[in-house]
Amino acid sequence: MDFCVGAVAAMASTLVTNPLDVIKTRAQLQGELTARGYYVPFYNDSLQSMRMIIQKEGFLALQKGLLTSVIHQGVRNGVKLGLYEWLSFKGFLCDDVNTINFYNSLMASAFGGGMGALLTTPLYRLSTQFQARAAPEIAVGYQHRHSGLVQALMSTYRTSGVQVLWKGTNANLVRSVVGAAAQLTTFSHVKEVLRDYEVFRYSRVLTAFVAGTFGGMCQTIFQTPFDLVCIRLNNQYVYKNGRGALYHGMLHCFYKIIRYEGLFALYKGLPIIYVKNSRHTTLYLIVWELLKAYQHDVLLIEDRPHSCYHDPDDI
Repeated sequence: MDFCVGAVAAMASTLVTNPLDVIKTRAQLQGELTARGYYVPFYNDSLQSMRMIIQKEGFLALQKGLLTSVIHQGVRNGVKLGLYEWLSFKGFLCDDVNTINFYNSLMASAFGGGMGALLTTPLYRLSTQFQARAAPEIAVGYQHRHSGLVQALMSTYRTSGVQVLWKGTNANLVRSVVGAAAQLTTFSHVKEVLRDYEVFRYSRVLTAFVAGTFGGMCQTIFQTPFDLVCIRLNNQYVYKNGRGALYHGMLHCFYKIIRYEGLFALYKGLPIIYVKNSRHTTLYLIVWELLKAYQHDVLLIEDRPHSCYHDPDDI
């Protein structure tokens, strides 16, 4: 049940935030391996980018790759949040006084994020390619010509084999482990601090909103460089032998970005990325908290003052 709750929360959030993900992907691809000042940046901020996409491609273009993104986010975050909640229920995250242990929370977040990423790498890859496809006048990065999820899977399999769907798994694992550790650990600890204040003690939504905002902020700071590398690796053209046209792997991608675009390019599109991460994180963690509360009421499980639980036999 914990896995389903996490999946539903993430899928609901993706329906709302997918347009921001489309903009984020394109912002990270623009000026690929080109020094600043030698290309025209099409995607500068969220509102300007939305207006431009609507003008050039139509309103529905903001939801490119929606089906793939919803499935990807549902499975990945269902695994991530489900494992985190299960470990919390088993008491792994807490010390003897039922207070969250920072290192245990960090390891549980990283483990859940890594497992979710491992399972969904093909979906993440195709989602990136769907979102990057744009009208010729505002196109950035390599333009894949997929017509749908099933066609994309079959075409990729026929061209380069099933192994190419997991190409870039190492980078995706690092990205997800870092992001999940920063996001969930911050969320849990901020939520615990806020519950010492009466205004937050009786409002799950307000508590989750503030804690989720901080979680999204930390996720953006630590995950963005790895996210950029993953976007570049997943969107590049891949030859029939499985070799990438621009990058051979995560470290090679880091090297080429820093060499041709500069060190600060690792945070390319940061304002857009923060808007996307903060909205998505806050929204799906609020939904997650509300669904957990409903789950506890239905199953008649007492809602604990912290994220941790005692042994199930004691309930």
